[in-house]
Amino acid sequence: MRIISGKYKGKRLQAPKNLPVRPTTDMAKEALFNILNNHFNFQDLKILDLFAGTGNISYEFASRGAAPILCIDADFGCINYIKKIANELDFDITTIKSDVFKFLEKNNSSYDLIFADPPYHLDQKDFEKIVHLVFERNLLEDIGMLIIEHSKDTKLEHLDHFAFSRSYGGTTFSFFELEGADEEEDDYDEDDWDDDELEDDTE
Repeated sequence: MRIISGKYKGKRLQAPKNLPVRPTTDMAKEALFNILNNHFNFQDLKILDLFAGTGNISYEFASRGAAPILCIDADFGCINYIKKIANELDFDITTIKSDVFKFLEKNNSSYDLIFADPPYHLDQKDFEKIVHLVFERNLLEDIGMLIIEHSKDTKLEHLDHFAFSRSYGGTTFSFFELEGADEEEDDYDEDDWDDDELEDDTE
């Protein structure tokens, strides 16, 4: 995986091969952050990264100046790897080993941006539960945003607070806000990307 922009632009990281993860591809990640550039100044954003995996998304936020960042994952190996990279690159990233749903049910803090990348095979109701918990527990700041990465087979546009979605190959990002808004079309659309281009960069 590669950090696309910011202080560590172009830096490649190699996660252990035995981690139970499906990292967001570089192509999809770049498209996501181009969308977020239109909404946020990353400096000092408070980030919550759910199902953090290798920390791929958190490193991108941190490289662009976001802090503090909290990563939640149930896998001990993932948590240890994120700690290692955060220490090496001096990122303001804290990790908690926890089931994401249990964490959301107990957490009382709020965040500028929450990113969730659950396993694509989770039941539809589990994806919906993430959205319900985030808004029921007021975990977003007033102008904050929740982003869920999922496959095209999962449909979330019927949920309250849904704002818009974008698809790239087999990956869809659904965006949620306290006040759902009609999003102006950006320059990135699923037709602009070939499925073959979305192979994960594991170098």
